[in-house]
Amino acid sequence: METNLKIIQPEISELRIIQPELTIIQPTQTTQPKTNQFSESMKSSLTKQGYRLVGNHSAVKICEYTRKMLRGETGCYKYAFYGIRSHQCLQMTTSMFCASRCKFCWRGQKAPVSENWYGPIDSPEHIINHSIDEHLKLLQGFKGMGYEKADKKRISEMENVRHVALSLTGEPITYPLINEILEAFHKRRISTFLVTNSQYPEQIKKIDKVTQLYLSIDAPNKELMKEIDRPLFQDYWERMLDCLDLLKTRDYRTCIRLTMIKNENMCDTDGYAELIKRGDSDFVELKSYVWVGGGRKLYKMDNMPTINDMKIFMNELLEKLPDYEYLRQHSHSRAILLIKKSLNKKSWINFPKFFDLVEKGKDFTTEDYCSEIIMPNE
Repeated sequence: METNLKIIQPEISELRIIQPELTIIQPTQTTQPKTNQFSESMKSSLTKQGYRLVGNHSAVKICEYTRKMLRGETGCYKYAFYGIRSHQCLQMTTSMFCASRCKFCWRGQKAPVSENWYGPIDSPEHIINHSIDEHLKLLQGFKGMGYEKADKKRISEMENVRHVALSLTGEPITYPLINEILEAFHKRRISTFLVTNSQYPEQIKKIDKVTQLYLSIDAPNKELMKEIDRPLFQDYWERMLDCLDLLKTRDYRTCIRLTMIKNENMCDTDGYAELIKRGDSDFVELKSYVWVGGGRKLYKMDNMPTINDMKIFMNELLEKLPDYEYLRQHSHSRAILLIKKSLNKKSWINFPKFFDLVEKGKDFTTEDYCSEIIMPNE
């Protein structure tokens, strides 16, 4: 991704101040046809949908499983698979635009798309501070009328955010200071999951440390990827293959996520198997398409596979992936986790060990912070 960005250290009088505490980094105007990632109509629409906007290009939204866990119910698949406690999880993005118009996306087909970054760039600390503030504001109702129905221990824990899922919407990895914001989260002992749509290999190459990096693969071949993802880049397939090649070289935890759409991409297990082998990820998630938001205009509810549909597909896929095995499923999310056999079923994250390794600046591998038992990040 060529952005021609430069970190500028001008005199104070030359700074374009957007927020009092921000360090503003301005991209060169020649490469930026647009000035802001939030149009007025988008602000109104996103706010009605439950988003809270942060600065010039970030947003947060409360996951339904966060609410469930605060009511004393179970957490999401990230809790079942890795030990991420939903009531302490911040769901957010650092970029509203994406380089694809995926048919299944809940954002709808009017969401902003771009190949390159545009607009002002907010500082990591500004994004983190205000994202956590907005996240907690959205949860204040649990301290009011709903408090009696809520789990009091979890209510007290919710203000201590321990994990961030950088996904939500858009393409978070395009944020020019993505490494810096990951580092800032880690300094606060907040674990990080970063999800990317496999179109920015140059950004993946930059990532130094992340708790777990996700690569979304939505189709087993070039033709189907074009039909489903509707990417902007002409070399979209080559970019995805480059991302897989880079994924294989990462020392931290990696995961390939397959979004399963019944009667469309649950086919060609040979193709999927070759892509998974190429990326050599530690984990593979099979996750059902969910019939919500804008995706309802292009699909029917029948396009949501059941967990049994997915297990049939999984069994056929595993026949071609001798290095992987089934570990567990989260039926309510219609999600299935495969794990490399070499990890000996250790999918849980050892959070204290991860932060210790990051803090000491040591090189480490996935095995160094995998755990046989669930370990809360306290």
